[in-house]
Amino acid sequence: MGQIEDLRLFVQIVESGSITSAAQKMHIAKSAVSRRLALLEQRYATRLIHRKPGHWEITSTGNELYQRAVEVVNDVDEVEHDFTESAQSLKGTLIVSVPREFGQSFLNPALMAFKTRHPEIQLMVDFDDRKIDLARDNYDFAIRITSDLEPNLVGDRLGSIRHQVFASASYLTRRGTPVQLTDLKHHDLLDHSATRRSSWSFKNSKGKRQTVEFQPSLNSNSGTFLLEAAKKGMGISRLPDFICQSSLETGELTPILTDLTSPEFGIYLVHSENRRLNRRMRLFADEMKTACASIDNQQSWSDK
Repeated sequence: MGQIEDLRLFVQIVESGSITSAAQKMHIAKSAVSRRLALLEQRYATRLIHRKPGHWEITSTGNELYQRAVEVVNDVDEVEHDFTESAQSLKGTLIVSVPREFGQSFLNPALMAFKTRHPEIQLMVDFDDRKIDLARDNYDFAIRITSDLEPNLVGDRLGSIRHQVFASASYLTRRGTPVQLTDLKHHDLLDHSATRRSSWSFKNSKGKRQTVEFQPSLNSNSGTFLLEAAKKGMGISRLPDFICQSSLETGELTPILTDLTSPEFGIYLVHSENRRLNRRMRLFADEMKTACASIDNQQSWSDK
C-alpha cells in the first residue's frame, strides 16, 4: 500500500472511532487494519492511538497527523474527481445560502442559467437573510453583503453595492425636489427598517460624513415593496442599486441628492475555511463572479 492509502486508512480509523468500525467501512479484515496502523506508527516512530481493551484515545501527535492527513486525502480525492469527471456531466449536490432580496431581485437569472448549463448538479438554494454556520449546517457557499467578513470565512469579492436616493416624478412635482440633505426632513421617507426612528448617512463631495434622522412615513423589510411604493409617488426611498437601477434607467424614478454617496458594501461568495473547493464549486464561483460584475458596470454607467 502507498503512503496516501495509509493516510486514508488512518483518517478512516479516527473518524470511525475504532479499528473495528474502520475495518467494516473499508471492507477489510480488522487484523489488516491493526497491522497497517502499527506499521504507520513504526514509520513515524511514535504512538498515534492509545489502544487497549475498552480504551481508545488518539494522541496529540495522532491528532496532528489526522489534521494534515485529511487535507492530503481531500486534495487527492478532488484531483481524482475533477479529472475523471471532466469528460462527462458534472454531478453532485451544491448547497448555497443567498440573501433573500438580493437573490430574488437580482441573482435569480444567474442561478437558473447555472442550473440549465449543469442539469446533473442538484442545486439547493436557500433564500434567507440569517447568517448560517457554513461548517455546521454543511453549506458549500453563502453570499454575504457586508463591509466586513467574519475571520473564519474565506471569500471572493464578487462586486459592490451602493444605495441610491430616488422618487417618482409625480412625487417631486407635488412635493418639490430636495437639494440638500436637511430638506429630507420635510418629505415622506420610505425606509428599509422596522424602527420608529431611523437615519440615513452619506458622504459629501469632500468626503465628510453627513446624517439625517427622521421618522419614516412607511417602513418595510422588503426593498421590492418600497420600490413599488416610490414608483406610485408615495415618497422618497433609499435602496440598493440592484433593486432600483432598472427603474432609474427607464425614467420611472428620478435620482436625487446625487452629490452625496452612501457607504459601499461588498458582495462576497464565502465558504468555510475548512471546505475545499471541488470542480462544481469552482464553476459556480466563476458564474456568480460574471453575474455580479454587471452591478459594478451599472454603477460605472450611472457615475458618468
